Amino acid sequence: MNTTLLIICLLLGIILLTLEIVALPGGVAGVFGVLLIGFGVWQTYALFGNHIGTIVLLCAIALCVLLMVLFLKRKTWSRFSLNEEIDSKVNQLEPTVKIGAHGTTISRLAPTGKALFDGQQVEVHAVNKFIDPDHPIEVVAIEGYRIDVVEISDERYAN
Repeated sequence: MNTTLLIICLLLGIILLTLEIVALPGGVAGVFGVLLIGFGVWQTYALFGNHIGTIVLLCAIALCVLLMVLFLKRKTWSRFSLNEEIDSKVNQLEPTVKIGAHGTTISRLAPTGKALFDGQQVEVHAVNKFIDPDHPIEVVAIEGYRIDVVEISDERYAN
């Protein structure tokens, strides 16, 4: 094996292993990095003997540790991270329906679907069973932004 290819193999393995620890989740880069380093050190022992092989092994370990320290200590990755705090919330709308309101289902509630209350379409949740479209419903509970409804048999509220 050519000495240049051996050096490239070792450096690529060190870079992949360092990136795995610092930035790339999943383990694939780390596995390939360890395999490349192991192959490079094994070939160094085979081609140049025990003395040079041990020196290359220790240098590879030291270079991995040095690169990790540089990446983590100098906050290289802070430029890529989110530095702002997100304080917004989903669904900051005031509920337009109240407990006891009557409406009609637009879609099938299985168990969640759309309903119409006073001309306004909202997402609701059926409490005890699935409800087909165009059936009258009544709001029985509101927990946060979840509106629980039950089917009623009173046809006065149906469209």
